[in-house]
Amino acid sequence: MWGTKKPEPRAEKPVMPAAPVPVNPGAGSAAAGHPATAAAAIPAVIPPSVEVTAMSQMDAVRPMTGAASGTARLGPSLHVKGEISGNEDLHLDGSVEGLISLEDRKLTVGASAKLTADIVAREVVVYGTVKGNLRARDRIEIKKDGSVVGDLTTARIMIEDGAYFKGSIEIDRGEGAAETGRAAYAKAGGKAE
Repeated sequence: MWGTKKPEPRAEKPVMPAAPVPVNPGAGSAAAGHPATAAAAIPAVIPPSVEVTAMSQMDAVRPMTGAASGTARLGPSLHVKGEISGNEDLHLDGSVEGLISLEDRKLTVGASAKLTADIVAREVVVYGTVKGNLRARDRIEIKKDGSVVGDLTTARIMIEDGAYFKGSIEIDRGEGAAETGRAAYAKAGGKAE
């Protein structure tokens, strides 16, 4: 008994046939007046592709991995001490102490993030708190609730009303933009060579 019952499709995203299909031709107004009767008759006319759709809905519940979504994430309960480097976009909500080097990628500092780190990336967007120097080849954005204490080097800068910034800004039009993350970190006073 328990194993023979088919799971019902999720109510979140109903599947509708392309053309009107009678639910139960013999039921008449009884099916229309009673939702339970209509629901019982629906599986008889749903095409086989619905089972595939139901499985894909289950897959949609699973969290996206870095490869599928294009952005890696560091959650709010995680703390990293050391160097983060890579070749994919990164969204940080935790805390980091050290160096973050994402040469050709975007770093997003989430609202709950607390970074004590020097950052080298293509683009940096700050919603949280950063204490350290930021070097972005393309641009740096400090959002209204963001806070940055450190020197900025970038080609373009945007600081929203309400944001906190203390430091200096150097507009780099490309002559030093190719500098590697470790070299920029060392130049800023870090210990890397």
